[in-house]
Amino acid sequence: MAWNEPGGGNQHDPWSGGGRRGGNDGGNRGGNDGGNRGGNNGGNNQGPPDLDEALKKFQDKLNGMLGGGSKKGNGGKKGGGSGKPRNSFALPGLLVVIALAIWAASGFYLVDQSERGVVLRFGEYQGIVNPGLQWNPPLIDDVRMVNVTRVRSVSQTQSMLTRDENIVEVEISAQYQVANPRDFVLNVRDPALSIENALDSALRHVVGGTDMIDILTSGREILGSSVASRLQTYLDAYGAGINLQTINIESTSAPAPVIDAFDDVIRAREDRQRTINEGMAYANAIIPAAQGQAQRVVEQGQGYRESVVAEAQGQANRFNALLTEYRNAPEVMRERMYLDTVEEVFGNTPKVLLDVSESAPLMYLPLDQMRGSNERSSSAGGNSNNSSSAVGEELDPRVIENLRSGQGISNSSSGNSSIRREGR
Repeated sequence: MAWNEPGGGNQHDPWSGGGRRGGNDGGNRGGNDGGNRGGNNGGNNQGPPDLDEALKKFQDKLNGMLGGGSKKGNGGKKGGGSGKPRNSFALPGLLVVIALAIWAASGFYLVDQSERGVVLRFGEYQGIVNPGLQWNPPLIDDVRMVNVTRVRSVSQTQSMLTRDENIVEVEISAQYQVANPRDFVLNVRDPALSIENALDSALRHVVGGTDMIDILTSGREILGSSVASRLQTYLDAYGAGINLQTINIESTSAPAPVIDAFDDVIRAREDRQRTINEGMAYANAIIPAAQGQAQRVVEQGQGYRESVVAEAQGQANRFNALLTEYRNAPEVMRERMYLDTVEEVFGNTPKVLLDVSESAPLMYLPLDQMRGSNERSSSAGGNSNNSSSAVGEELDPRVIENLRSGQGISNSSSGNSSIRREGR
């Protein structure tokens, strides 16, 4: 009977010791071993627990959990208690449960914010997992992490043949990102090597169709855009899942043995272009001025034409108006036209007509002609005497004689004063 079995006589702690515990324990175990243990444990000695006994109890409990019977010593023989048959699959089952727990725990993994996971189940594509804590069956699913935000770069330096059969060295670099993780993982075995080969092919194709001088000077931007377009076309055809960001033409140069000669050629071309620009600037300054002068002459001609036409039309209208009045009063209009003509003629002639009576001589001072003569004489370096003589020459001799003698001019036909009409 166990020491703490309900209803039993032994209700003491097996480690506390005592004579009764020693005797009962020795009787139950039987044999020499039981007697020695009972004798040794008898008395009031309190010591540490027996390790062998503790290990035996743990083994008994484990056997009980696995379905094995418990052993009870009575004279060295099996006790009369009934035990269950031991299950031979219990221990392997426990090991399997533990292994399954470890397997399930190892299926948890964390996907970073910048990554995407491509799930393959026995090599077959299953899907893409997003950032966060994820679980997939270990040893069944293979999760390949792909960074979709990092900008990758590849660069090359190649010597190539141009369209005009010259050799040029081009240094180029390309930046790209992963656009489709599935295509990046499954469609291309080595994406970095694939983009290097595609970049080399695109660059050679574009350089082979371009002249060397364009590659070395102004055609570098066109070269970069053409290579970028062709490279993206190649990557899309491969299904690489790569999005090209930028293409940078780092440098373009001629081979080292002839680089000095090419530098001279480039400087000569720059001088030529500068001269052309100066000529164009001069032309842009002269041509607008000449066009402005030509336009001014054209506009002056148009204005003169319009003025002549308007004047002719005015004269025609005036003649028509005079004709109408002449038909109504011919004598009056004839006299008026005569007077207007005389006024117009005498207004433009330097001659002066005077009607001077015999008793009252008239003194005439031509101020207007004197002023004009003074201006002419001052411009020619003459004096005032010359100007007065010029005025005297322009006057009628008879008027001059009359002014000198102080006598009037008599009219031969009648004593009355009259107006002499010259040029009628």
